[in-house]
Amino acid sequence: MFENADVQPMLPVKDMKAAERFYEEILKLKKVASMPDIASVYQSGGTKLCVYRSEFAGTNKGTAALWEVRDVEGTVKELKAKGVTFEHYDLPGLTLKGDIHASGDFQVAWFKDPGGNILSVQNAVPPKP
Repeated sequence: MFENADVQPMLPVKDMKAAERFYEEILKLKKVASMPDIASVYQSGGTKLCVYRSEFAGTNKGTAALWEVRDVEGTVKELKAKGVTFEHYDLPGLTLKGDIHASGDFQVAWFKDPGGNILSVQNAVPPKP
């Protein structure tokens, strides 16, 4: 039914101005649509991400969106230089090295946006034959 349909993450925030600064200035996403103080849509690769004002912002306790990147270490370093703080979790099978959780070739780092949404960057590990 949805196998050929694009999916768009919807991230609730309480402060649209802070969220817009974060997504545009820190993450460098391009805004492609906006309803002032209500919602903004950003282009990210071949997909879109929507940030919208909601009283329920920050209530999700799981990862809301992730980006697969080529260089997790470099991305984490760049985000830290922009003031992003990383989350650390005690997860079975993952070892924390600085701000990066790793297992074998897999690397992931979690951080939050101004609305408290948990975001992550991780490397794409090719499937084993």
